Amino acid sequence: MAGRLDRLRSGFDGAGIDALVVTCLTNIRYLTGFTGSAGELLVGADGALLVTDGRYAEQAPSQVVDSDTEVAIAGTNRRSLVTDRLSSSDRVGLEAASVTWSDQRRLAGWFDGIDLVPTEGLAEELRQVKDPGEVARIEAAAAIADAALADAVELLAVGVSERDLAAAIDHGIRSRGADDRAFETIVAAGPNSALPHARPSDRVLEDGDLVVCDLGAVVGGYRSDMTRSYRVGGRSGGREDEVRDAVRRSQAAGLALVADGVPLADVDAACRDVLAEAGLAEAFVHGTGHGVGLDIHEAPALSGSATGTLRSGHVVTVEPGAYLAGLGGVRWEDTVLVTDDGHRALTLAPRAD
Repeated sequence: MAGRLDRLRSGFDGAGIDALVVTCLTNIRYLTGFTGSAGELLVGADGALLVTDGRYAEQAPSQVVDSDTEVAIAGTNRRSLVTDRLSSSDRVGLEAASVTWSDQRRLAGWFDGIDLVPTEGLAEELRQVKDPGEVARIEAAAAIADAALADAVELLAVGVSERDLAAAIDHGIRSRGADDRAFETIVAAGPNSALPHARPSDRVLEDGDLVVCDLGAVVGGYRSDMTRSYRVGGRSGGREDEVRDAVRRSQAAGLALVADGVPLADVDAACRDVLAEAGLAEAFVHGTGHGVGLDIHEAPALSGSATGTLRSGHVVTVEPGAYLAGLGGVRWEDTVLVTDDGHRALTLAPRAD
């Protein structure tokens, strides 16, 4: 936690504020270490105060000690705690992406002569570049997911249901010590695999089915993300194998570009060009990738509309896919750490033929 609040404050001038009310719980965790489900963080020029409730009277002080944050337990005194801490500020920022309309109106009613300013991305910008401790947690989560998938694919056979396969993956993740799954595990077979975010059903696998498995684990709050695509019974020719091969080539083209300084949109274009050559341009219906960390989807986004560049320390996915109604879908996804001269894969599960 050391130094994160100071780095946050360095963005205040550019945002036109002299204090910030942080209401996004993920940002509060990143800045202070607090993992509770309720609280707001008041960050001024000279200090920070976490206001939470009595459930966290013991937990909060021990979690935020390394960030040099004070803790106040609020009851009926919440208003005075907030206004006293921010009374010397002229312009107080609110996180536009997380503050509710009712909260904004509540705060506006509490202050007299203080401007409330919407801000965007102050903490999220800091979260994009991971430090070694963050990378270690993501890598540990990826290793757990790799191992869970390796065990579960032994069940991938005719007659096994999507739901049973997903349950085996989830058990493998939890039994290996993960905090939890990174998101609801996706197992989709046959026509269901043409739905990018299908939920596991009772449909049983049939010979020749395409099967998409999208999974991740959480370790120390940090997440991994990976997708592997299989075919029940292995390769047997036809359009299914052609699509799998094209998507693998697409991902390889995108990964080949991943390095510090590369435009985000270039990675997206490299993946799309390969799929277009294979006649699958219209079958790729989502972005090429996203950042991964405390949230499963965070900045930066790898898409055709992205304007930034990759930076060393980014942890991102590269996940092109192709989805054909009635036939099925394929997605290959890996989480990688961007380095000065390329990238390092954090998800290492093998790709079956």
